[in-house]
Amino acid sequence: MHSTSQPKWVIVGAGFTGAVLAERIAGVLDQKVLVIDRRDHIAGNAYDYPGAYGVLVHKYGPHIFHTNSEAIWTYLSRFTEWRPYFHHVLAHVDGRYTPIPFNLNTLTDLFPAKMAERLSDALIGAYGYGTKVPILKMRQDGNPELTFLADYVYSRVFENYTFKQWGMKPEDLAPSVSARVPVHVSRDDRYFQDRFQAMPVDGYTAMFKRMLDHPNIEVSLNTEYEAVRELYPDAKVVFTGPIDEYFRYQHGALPYRSLRFRLVETPESMVQPVGTVNYPNEFGFTRITEFKHLTGQKGEGSVLVEEYPEAYVPGTNEPYYPIPTEGTSQALQPYQQMARDLSGKVWFAGRLGDYAYYNMDQACGRALALFEKQLAPASVG
Repeated sequence: MHSTSQPKWVIVGAGFTGAVLAERIAGVLDQKVLVIDRRDHIAGNAYDYPGAYGVLVHKYGPHIFHTNSEAIWTYLSRFTEWRPYFHHVLAHVDGRYTPIPFNLNTLTDLFPAKMAERLSDALIGAYGYGTKVPILKMRQDGNPELTFLADYVYSRVFENYTFKQWGMKPEDLAPSVSARVPVHVSRDDRYFQDRFQAMPVDGYTAMFKRMLDHPNIEVSLNTEYEAVRELYPDAKVVFTGPIDEYFRYQHGALPYRSLRFRLVETPESMVQPVGTVNYPNEFGFTRITEFKHLTGQKGEGSVLVEEYPEAYVPGTNEPYYPIPTEGTSQALQPYQQMARDLSGKVWFAGRLGDYAYYNMDQACGRALALFEKQLAPASVG
């Protein structure tokens, strides 16, 4: 942490969006930035720390970095070295552990050989090899064999997992949600197919420390925005918390989904064959992740995390996911108008500030674009 005089900027939230913007403003514009966070750590939901057996634990569930953007990759590479890592996920379906997203290998696992071959041919014939097809689209395409397959995947893999994750049926969510879990018409078992896939060698927290290590940046943790809101009346503000909270819920509270995590520590050196195993149909948790797959650490002892989605209750748990539905899109609009009315003084960004379901690279890209297009020009105003 560095001491500073009156900041020109106050950034609320020390996650990806806030930290990237702080680094850009401090380094490129040479202006003073105060970064505050209500939590007792930097790095937002990507925060990690050494847990049992020295295993690097992701406090808020697994964060696997992947992007197709060379610009984002190059930018973050200034603050970390990378360990190449391709995430693999198995799902427990019909008594078997099989790769997902659902692909041609999954067909071979779950169906009799001739049937699997027939379904594979139908998929390749309809969509072409190497494509990705959203499950809800496949259900509507009319081919009887593919309708059968889509219904199978929907009921065995997608429906119950989605209900556990969101507390809603897939049809009641925006199409962008189902598009995140397509059927892959290929034998590529990787969970992501992005050009760049890796984990920060020293972890995310170390990467964020380097990002925020600048004489123009002061970081204040355990700090609510209300506590500094009136202290710096001339400062420009970037708010990465919930947009409805900033406006004190004047148009009602927007819905979010939360998570509860249960850590499992074991003397076994490794428990799972892959990083994450999903349980779409059984148990109260959605998935179990073993961190040593992600970190590449060796030695005795392992730490796993079970994820239990739950309703968000303000003041009780964390708002992790905006809930993308047609209704929430409409409820967001008055807040977006209020945000536009503050243009040039306050900017909203990030998963909670934009009320958008961003991956880490998308949050980073959003911050870089916001800086170039709006904050850098605003700094001279």
